[in-house]
Amino acid sequence: MTGSSRANRDAARDEALRRLSARSGIPRPPVVNAAEHVSHVLRRAIIEGLLAPGTQLSEQHLGAALGVSRNTLREGFRLLTHDRLLVHHRNRGVFVPRPDAADLADLYRLRQALEGGALRVAGPVAPEHLRTLAADVAAGDAAASRRRWRQVGTANMDFHEHLLMLAGSPRIVEIGRQVLAETRLAFLHLDAHALHEPFLARNKGLLALLRTNRLQQAAEELQAYLRDSEQQVLATLTAR
Repeated sequence: MTGSSRANRDAARDEALRRLSARSGIPRPPVVNAAEHVSHVLRRAIIEGLLAPGTQLSEQHLGAALGVSRNTLREGFRLLTHDRLLVHHRNRGVFVPRPDAADLADLYRLRQALEGGALRVAGPVAPEHLRTLAADVAAGDAAASRRRWRQVGTANMDFHEHLLMLAGSPRIVEIGRQVLAETRLAFLHLDAHALHEPFLARNKGLLALLRTNRLQQAAEELQAYLRDSEQQVLATLTAR
């Protein structure tokens, strides 16, 4: 990559982070402190595929993009390092990590416990939750029709986060967001079209089960869904 193309890429990413920071729905001070806001924005950037594995994070560029001091940015980095979404290399800086096959296998075990567990303890699904899940499915279909496969991946991550919310547990959602962000990092290594297209229909199938409150059947389908996804991802990673 030439210096000018790298500069253009970085400028586009910084502008995307500025828009993300201003987006409604991401907690802002004084609801959370500034460092927590930074961590929310960068976690969402990972979910949306804006920060690829191996990316070095520049304090100067990110501080300017997010409108925060270096000390605040470093505290946000520390929070995300604790969540395994960033890694600090001594004398080199802060980087977005590269999950390997062992990481993926562990993440899928945790997703089975969290997402499957959320469906097993959920009560009748409220209409507002169904509307949110339906909007995620529609967003995935719309992105697929435009062949925007990275956006399909984002809609899929949102769908799985909203499944976690059915448990009614803020702690499950908080842990699940971290796990989904780590999973997305691994997905960014892969062909997004081949990875996400097969699961568009399966998201619709899960939604149909939830609409009729067939939660046990939905939990069993989700277990098979995640098992199939894991096998697909791991087969691709080990073949590289």
